[in-house]
Amino acid sequence: MTAENLHLTPDEPFPERLGEVSDRELQVLDSQVQRQFDHEIVADGEPNPETEFRRYELDEEFESRDKR
Repeated sequence: MTAENLHLTPDEPFPERLGEVSDRELQVLDSQVQRQFDHEIVADGEPNPETEFRRYELDEEFESRDKR
């Protein structure tokens, strides 16, 4: 992972179907979104709604996979 992709900004593409993403890729996406979320909290005092939505979507996908 390079420095330029440690965060996944709200303007960058996000998979429409998380169910088709491998476990490893999902973990990377989760890390990128979490870093972006943390950055937004520190820089802006609140997260971008898109980043917040992505965190929710990732949590839902992880929960779904844990049930399998």
